Amino acid sequence: MKFTKSALALALTGIVLAPQPSAARPLRNGGKLLLTNGISSLEGASGGGLTPWAVIAGNETSDGIGLSAHGTLVEVKDYDYQSAGVAVGFRDRIEISYAHQNFNTNDIGTALGLGKDYAFSQDVIGAKIRVAGDLVYDHLPAIAVGAQYKRNNNGTIVRAIGARDNEGVDYYASVSRLFLSRSILLSATARLTKANQLGILGFGGDLKDSHSLQFEGSAAWQLSRRLAIGGEYRSKPDNLGIAREDDWFDAFAAYAVKRHLTATLAYTDLGSVATVKGQRGIFLQLQAAF
Repeated sequence: MKFTKSALALALTGIVLAPQPSAARPLRNGGKLLLTNGISSLEGASGGGLTPWAVIAGNETSDGIGLSAHGTLVEVKDYDYQSAGVAVGFRDRIEISYAHQNFNTNDIGTALGLGKDYAFSQDVIGAKIRVAGDLVYDHLPAIAVGAQYKRNNNGTIVRAIGARDNEGVDYYASVSRLFLSRSILLSATARLTKANQLGILGFGGDLKDSHSLQFEGSAAWQLSRRLAIGGEYRSKPDNLGIAREDDWFDAFAAYAVKRHLTATLAYTDLGSVATVKGQRGIFLQLQAAF
């Protein structure tokens, strides 16, 4: 069989234009639709404020490495909560996150015998992998699994109030889908945890000292390219006899101020926290993402 010059040229052109292995593609920044990387959850994972979604931090697509950083403030009736953290996303597949949390007891610290403005603090290191699907483009929804290692920095105190340990690991799986034609996002997460109030009050207790299965969910409606509103729910374990734990709710609005900056405001109901009922207030967050 003989090749003509034109046939050989066509064959060489086909080789040049053929898709290259993903490992050989150059890294590119950006590419995600606005708001589809979510915001930073209280524990640092990307998604909603109360719960992670099956999305990866940063604005990168499968051709890039992304980064996000956040600062969060929660002001409820008797307590203050602050957190700050960073997350890195690799090729829209793997996420590594870190968050440092502070929980100030304000005047309640005196009533609890801890002293006015006593603060609990905790460090959270997380890892997440999107194992299948895509938030927007695949026939399957995005599916991710993750783990969060939490270390409470007030070990003596949390054990004194009944916690069994000052460190623990949460395991979770999330399923998320953006129905682009309707601008509606739905997400659900199943979590195995021993944490008391995220771990702020330690892990395990006199009522229960094993992982329990909890449910978390989010729904959002994107009113425009830059603005989304919605609500979240997070069920909580009840491990400590002295501090009943209620499920959490919020109603939020997230606005993409610029391509790389998102501001979120939410009304949050945390129920009973550290023996004090009616903990409702506001959630504020600024997140930068690249």
